[in-house]
Amino acid sequence: MEFTLVIAVVVIALAFDYTNGFHDAANAIATSVSTRALTPRVALGMAAVMNFLGAFLGTEVAETVGKGIISAPAGKHGLVIVIAALVGAITWNLITWYFGLPSSSSHALIGGLVGAGLASSSVVLWAGILDKVVIPMVLSPAVGFLGAFLLMILILWVFRNRNPGKTTRGFRLAQSLSAAAMALGHGLQDAQKTMGVIFLALLTTGHANAKDGIPVWVKLAAATAISLGTYSGGWRIMRTLGRRIIHLDPARGFASEAISAAVLYVMAIGLHAPVSTTHTITSAVMGAGATKRLSAVRWGVAKGIVTAWVLTIPAAGVVAALVYGLVHLILE
Repeated sequence: MEFTLVIAVVVIALAFDYTNGFHDAANAIATSVSTRALTPRVALGMAAVMNFLGAFLGTEVAETVGKGIISAPAGKHGLVIVIAALVGAITWNLITWYFGLPSSSSHALIGGLVGAGLASSSVVLWAGILDKVVIPMVLSPAVGFLGAFLLMILILWVFRNRNPGKTTRGFRLAQSLSAAAMALGHGLQDAQKTMGVIFLALLTTGHANAKDGIPVWVKLAAATAISLGTYSGGWRIMRTLGRRIIHLDPARGFASEAISAAVLYVMAIGLHAPVSTTHTITSAVMGAGATKRLSAVRWGVAKGIVTAWVLTIPAAGVVAALVYGLVHLILE
């Protein structure tokens, strides 16, 4: 039974990774597609490849998710907790995808882990959550907004006397690079979160040793699942992020992506923090857009997105707690 549950965790975790890919595909490419810097299929193909490569850039975020959110009990009970957390995260991903809201798959997963942990009376590592989740969750959107705003102001000043047509064409080309950097950062952040959950399951059953690090097969499986999910696309969310918040031009698209990618790299490699790519790029889009005029940003749409952000962790946590109760009743 225990081995069967381990397989179930791996399958469900990779399903979550797949939904993460199509849910968050818009993060990397919506701005490039909306400004016509890239065609949708080319953008999705590029994002899929870069997501795959980004998954191999490090394991710091995976280890934070695997060891720094909850301390799950060993054996079958621990696996039930992980399954419940994953189902809670997948459920929230599908709900927000259906309504076209760019919510955070990362925070859905963390909410699921916390909800299942509380329902099972496991040890929730609140200090780690504060340092690695809550503070970066607030910091990354703020830095994204302010950074994109300031970078766009700099771009407007530097290119103020340049030919508008040539400048636009140049930034369309630059967006190809910034979108690739964003997709690489997405793989670095989000594929690692799935690795962390599988690693947590392996640790609870003794199939892995904490000192040995993430097994290679786990890295390959997570990277492949998120890449396939990315290539399948996320058109509903892409429309929200690329057009409904603000109509971006190539320069503002470049500023949004460049700042977002930088935040993702610093948070993952420097701080080992599992931040939301969705929160970061959405805030950056708002910051770059606000340089036109504040009224250019559709704040009503932005309000709906922020509401989804606030609800993500508790909503995924509630679903995970309910699933834990049901599965615990059936299996134990």
